[in-house]
Amino acid sequence: MCATCGCGSDSETIIHVQDHDHSLHNGEELEHSHSLHSHHHKTVVEVEQDVLYQNNLLAERNRGYFEAKKILAINLVSSPGSGKTTLLEKTLTHLKDQITFSVIEGDQQTSHDSERIQATGTRAVQINTGQGCHLDAHMILHALQGMKVEQNSILFIENVGNLVCPAMFNLGESERVVIMSVTEGDDKPVKYPHMFSTSTLCVINKTDLLPYVSFDIEKAKEYLHQVNPHLDIIELSCTSGQGLDKWFDWLLFKRIHAPTFL
Repeated sequence: MCATCGCGSDSETIIHVQDHDHSLHNGEELEHSHSLHSHHHKTVVEVEQDVLYQNNLLAERNRGYFEAKKILAINLVSSPGSGKTTLLEKTLTHLKDQITFSVIEGDQQTSHDSERIQATGTRAVQINTGQGCHLDAHMILHALQGMKVEQNSILFIENVGNLVCPAMFNLGESERVVIMSVTEGDDKPVKYPHMFSTSTLCVINKTDLLPYVSFDIEKAKEYLHQVNPHLDIIELSCTSGQGLDKWFDWLLFKRIHAPTFL
């Protein structure tokens, strides 16, 4: 069970590298609390900080690997159904002749998304978290051991759809990109501020649906800058293609310039 959010009590993490099944089990058992009884009094000692400390140590190890190989690692985060995988498909197809990509896919179950990514000709690793609601640095470390990520490339990490827990877990990434769609509430940034405050870019997706939904895009941007004044914002639609050029330009710019690691 995750000591910070209580997810995954009976889960195991399984990592699949392309079409080969490598079952890598996360054998680390995380201690959640100690209850000390004295007569009728009970003291509970929380260890959440220690869990995040261990994660951050492994994140630094991942970061050192990325820096040494000049890999731009981008952690894609969002709520379920925002369009992360579709945006990845468009990106990998459009820029495959300019940039070498690798992808780590995070989902609770199935390899559907990694199969979609592999169909673009991109190497992909699937991490199934079971009942877990986020990826952590240890999972990324194990996935990297089964991959051969090329130097001077971009690694996308598509996190589990969740706006809460992934915000707490640094994976060693250089950029955290949060995606929200216009089919969600425009107040998501203030309802889940930690995710948006720890991201460097927000992609507002599915803008082709704006005429049909009650989403106030100006209000959404106001909320975004309320929680993170320095957040970059790109509006786009994977269906119509509008705004995708700005996303591609952002990636090319970040790839050319030295990454600023979180």
